[in-house]
Parts: sequence; C-alpha cells; structure tokens
Amino acid sequence: MAKVLVIVFISICLHSVKAFIDFELPKNNAFDTELYENVLDTELCEAQLSFIQSNDSSTLLAEFLDAGIRPPRGIFQGNFVDFGNYHQCIEISANFETSDIQGKYCMINVPMTQDDFDLPILPEWPEWPEEWPEWPEEWPEFPWPALLPNTRQHRNMIRNLRKVRAESAKYSQYIGTDMDLIRVAEDSALAGEAFRLAVCLPKACNPKQFFDRILINTTAVGLEFTEEFCRLKNDKPFVPGDYAAMGVFGIIILITILCTGYDLYYTHILKGDPKRASVLGKSFSVYTNTRRLLTFSSVPGALECVDGIRSLAMMWVILGHSYSTHLHTPFFNRTEFFKWMTSFSAIWIMAAPITVDTFFMLSGLLIVYTTVGKMSSMGLIRNIHLYYLHRLLRMFPVLAAGVLLQATLFNHMSDGPRWNDVIAHKVHKCRKYWWATLIHGQNLIIPDHMCIGPTWYLAVDIQMHIISPLVLFWVLGKRRAAWTALSLAMLIVLAASTTYNYLNEFQPAPLIPARAAVDPEAATNYLLYYYVNTLTRCSPFFVGMLYGYLLAVFKGKKVYLPKLFVALGWACAFAVSAGIIYSAYPILQMDWYSPFLDGVINSFSRPGWAACLGWMIFACTHGYGGPINWFLSWHMWKLPARISFAMYIFHYPIMHVVNATSVSPTHFTPVRYFFRFLGDFSSALISGFIVTVLIDSPFSTLIKLAMGGGAKKPRPEKIEAKEENGVNGGITAIKPATSQDYDRYLSKTKL
Repeated sequence: MAKVLVIVFISICLHSVKAFIDFELPKNNAFDTELYENVLDTELCEAQLSFIQSNDSSTLLAEFLDAGIRPPRGIFQGNFVDFGNYHQCIEISANFETSDIQGKYCMINVPMTQDDFDLPILPEWPEWPEEWPEWPEEWPEFPWPALLPNTRQHRNMIRNLRKVRAESAKYSQYIGTDMDLIRVAEDSALAGEAFRLAVCLPKACNPKQFFDRILINTTAVGLEFTEEFCRLKNDKPFVPGDYAAMGVFGIIILITILCTGYDLYYTHILKGDPKRASVLGKSFSVYTNTRRLLTFSSVPGALECVDGIRSLAMMWVILGHSYSTHLHTPFFNRTEFFKWMTSFSAIWIMAAPITVDTFFMLSGLLIVYTTVGKMSSMGLIRNIHLYYLHRLLRMFPVLAAGVLLQATLFNHMSDGPRWNDVIAHKVHKCRKYWWATLIHGQNLIIPDHMCIGPTWYLAVDIQMHIISPLVLFWVLGKRRAAWTALSLAMLIVLAASTTYNYLNEFQPAPLIPARAAVDPEAATNYLLYYYVNTLTRCSPFFVGMLYGYLLAVFKGKKVYLPKLFVALGWACAFAVSAGIIYSAYPILQMDWYSPFLDGVINSFSRPGWAACLGWMIFACTHGYGGPINWFLSWHMWKLPARISFAMYIFHYPIMHVVNATSVSPTHFTPVRYFFRFLGDFSSALISGFIVTVLIDSPFSTLIKLAMGGGAKKPRPEKIEAKEENGVNGGITAIKPATSQDYDRYLSKTKL
C-alpha cells in the first residue's frame, strides 16, 4: 500500500511538471514581448507628446524627465550606467482624451564612437585676445547637449568647432592642431564602451520619437543609439508553467500539513510509540524531519572532520559568488572595484574557485571509504542499476525544485531595472533547457546556457560517478589490484587533462586582465571548455578515491606515525595549499605572461589542493590533527553540512533575485560587500534548511520506501543502495543493511 501511495504522489508531481513542459516551452521569454509591440502607436505618441509639452502638463513632463535620462554618476571612476527611476517611471499615469498616458521604461546604449555626430552651426565667437593664456571662462550660449570630456562626442564637438572657426589661428593655438591629442585611439579600451542610460517615455512612443520631440533632434546632429529593452507595468504575465509550479508546491505544502498534524497527534496526544507510527504518514512531517535534522549523534567510523571541511567550503563558495555576481554590476567607482579585485587584499575572493575541488575530492573519498569491505566486485556488477538509480533519485527532488522555481515563480518575486539583465535570461534558459539540467549533461550540451549556473558541478559529479565503477570494481578486489587501478586511473587522468590544457592554452583563472587585453575570447573559452569540463575537473575526484582507499585500509586501526613525518606532512599541506591560493595574485597583474605556468596551474593545482585536504582528513581521523581536528569536528558544522546540497542549489538564484532589485549603481567597498556576504550566507542557510525539511528529507523517505527500504528487515543477502551526500556529491555505497541502519545512516549524512 505504501508503494502505491508513493507512486500516486510521484505521478501527480510528474503530471504537473508535464503541464509546465507541454505548455511553457513555446513561450520561453520571461516577459510579454507582444505587449511592447502592441502599445506602439506613432500618431498617438505625437498627440501625447504635444500634450506633455503643453503648459497644462508641465508637471507630467517633469515626471518623465525626472524618472528618465540623466548623465551617469561616477564617470571618471568608470561608471557609464544610469538606471533613472524605474519604479517611478512605470507608475506614471495620466488621463489623456480617450486613452491614458502611461510610463514606459527603456534602456538605451549610446556608443562612445559617434562617427557622424555633428553639432549645429555655432553662433559667432568673440575674438580671442593675444594675452589670453587660458580658455575663456564664459562661452556663448547655444543648444548643444551636455557631452562629457574625453569622449568621442566631445572630440567630434571640438572637430566641429574647428571646422566653423578654422580661420581663427588663435583658437587653434589653444586647442592644439594635432587631433590625436584630443581623441581616443580606435584600439583604446574606451572605444568599445557605451553609455547605458534609462529613458522614461509614454508607452505609445519609442525612444527615438521621444528624443526628437522632447530632448534633441537625433537625426540632425547624427546621434546614434540603440534600444536595449523596454519594460511596462504588469509585463510579466502568469503562464501555465507558473500555475503548474504553484500546483506542485501547493500539493507538497498540503501533504506537509497533513503529515505534520498526524505526527503531532500520534506522538503528543495519543502518546503512541514513534517507532510504530506510519513511516509514510510522517514522511512529510516538519516535526520529525526537523528533529532528525537537528539530532547530532556520533556514528562509529564516521569522518567527523569532513563536516567542518564541507561547511567551510560551502561558505567559501557563497563568499566567492557574493563578489563574482557583481563583476558586471554597475559601480559608481568601477575602476576602484577592479583595482581592488587585482590587489593582494582580494586574494581570498579570486582564489575561491579552488574550493569547488574540495567537493570533488570528498565525493571520490567517500564513495570508496563507505564501500570497501562491505561488498565484493561482483556484488557491484550485480547491483549496478541500484548504484546509479539511487544516486540519481536522491539528487532529483531538490534539483527539480530549483529548476522549476527558477523557470517560473522566481520571475514574480520582485522587480527592478536590472530584472531583464539578471533574472529574465535565467528564466529563459530554464524554460528552454530544463531537460539538460535534469539529465546532468548541461556542462557538455549547453555550457553557455545553463539554467542554474552552479549545477555544472552536479553534472560533472554525476558523470564521474557513472564512470567510477570502472575503477571501483578493482578497488573492491585484492589490495594490489586496488592500488594499481587507483594509481593508473590517476596517471591517465593527469596525462589526458595536462595534454588537453596545453593544446588549448587556457588562461589559469576566470579573470586574467593581461590575457583579456589581447584575447577577448580567452575568458569565454576558459569557462566553457575548461572550467565546466569533466576531463579538466575530475582529477580531485580520483585523488579522493586514493585517500578513501587509504582510510578504508586503516579503518578501526591505530596508525603510528613519526612526529617528524607528521610535521613534514602538515608543513607540505600548508605550503602547497597556500601556494595554490596565493598564485591567484601574480596571474592577475597586467605583466603576467607565461603559457607554461598557465598549463601547470590548470593541470596540477586542483589535484594538489585535493591531496592537501586528503592529508588533513587522514591526519585528523587518526589523531594527528590536534586543534584543527577539534575545530573541524565541532558539532556546529553538522547542520550546514547536512543542508549544504540545498544551499548549493538555491543560494545562487536567490542571490540573483536580490541583485536584480537594485535600483541604481552602488559604491563598492570591501567591508560593504563582506556584510553583503553575511546576508547572502544567512539567506542560503535559511532557504537550505527549509528546502531540506520540506523537500529533501521527505523525498528521501519516499525513495527509500519505493526501493524496498521499508520497516521490514531485509534478508542478509539483500543489497540496498545507500548514499552520503556532500554538497552535491557525496558517495553512493551498496551494502547489506537493516532499515534501522539506514535511518541512522541518513540522520548522520543528510546532505
């Protein structure tokens, strides 16, 4: 009966998701794009602009101008963006004849290279006396726009002045006769820059009509700009996918309420034995799942220090994302931001990508450690389907929830001028490429269109689990065969990845200013073909397998190591890990150029980092960790370690939602953004806890029931799939177990 109910519930969820798939895919855009086209009306626009310009509506004109275009603040510090006042603009509404004048918010790009930009003929200039050593303090008044010094518009303005007053030798004397002195070279970094400016206008108009009638005749002066996007009030309609998502999560909440009520009634009113309560009836109980999540009991043979390592690594991931998600965020002091990013003070931020390899190492380590001695090589072959199925099913509920929310309801959480830049693209990618994420192939199929960015790690981790039985088969046999297989696999992976890295000449980090100056595509190639590539990222996994086997061999045994050996081991671990972290500083400098060292960093820094962590775990497990082991084994790390998978999936989308609500560029300081990290981590911790209690824990119970892990005790030869998850990757072990053992196992290793 329990299995039937589980199947019915899963069928309901699948039908709801099917509704999202069938009806949503043809309409991938987060906005109603037809709405923007339907509101355009040239005649109505002219009439409304005439009304706005009239004396009777001077306040209305002031509203449009106040909410719209203005010079960016912080131009001389690298900011070329101004967002106007988004919320004020789309709320503008005024009665006009048979229709209403409503505000429309648009972003335009004004390139700094305005080849045909010329000013109107200027009025007569006063004669310049010989004794004037400086430019005149007062200039004749004429209708030119407020252009900025040292831009192409400004240079063309000077060129026009020289044309109409070329006969004045005195004038030329003061501005200089060499145009190179007042123009930016075509290959200058500023040549590719553009001003991104907000324009607030009536919804019936387009930006060019508004400019020509209200501000400046763009055709006459040759001002060129492009319309980037426009936004209207209520332009994010609810689509069938949104209703499907509300249906899925509504069912989950309803079942959670019923299960929690049953659990509380049975436990506290009937005073029944919790062990006799229906497992299915309390599977979604918030009371039981929360108690299980917050119960920290030691399990024999557990690697206690792993919880601390996993939690600290998760914090480092969120810290890196708190800063990296703002690399393209407009700052009033953008030059100071990039100056800080390439300084020694930012080393912990720029070196953050190495922390992902921590989880690859833990995944490989735990898959071997929990399998050796508990099953045979042939047992693995006979139950390979359980090995794969249990792993995929345990990852699916939280991942599917993240994809569904990103594609639907996250689009309605808030709004802002950056919503199109930050959220709309994510919504589009999730609606179009959801399938690639759910089959864990997005890093190979669509590396530049991933639904949730960090899920590339899930794909790589799953792919390594798929190929791991090729090595695990020998590891579960004789010891000599195990060491041979592990060593050979490690050598093959290092040789293949090193060859691949040197042939492609990848840069050694996502941001390399020296490489970007000569090869703008280098960063893109690095991210698409190195950073998310399975071959280049799998070496820490195999290092973890080596350490996992080493720990399994000495499990339960006292290991005696000479003090000198222990000291040397810790010294090497600290030196290598510190060198890997601080190598991020020299490669950020503009004088960095070393293809050979780039290849060394790409090929060996990641397995080197994994080797250092492996030593740390081995030393802490066998009593050679001292205060480090005490700190990493602290019980406070157990909660973030258990919910780290949900934190990993949800912290990035939530971070983007928050960033997309910003209404203006911000001023960067390291302290300000550290406090922002604290907020990001807190929101990730809270969301991870909620998702684990409401989705991950209940579905793990359902999967256990569906795969035959009910209350009855299995036969001794019964093989059951078990898993210990890291951030999105822990281990999958197949071993004989009782249901009680399974419960203890899950309570210890819950994500």
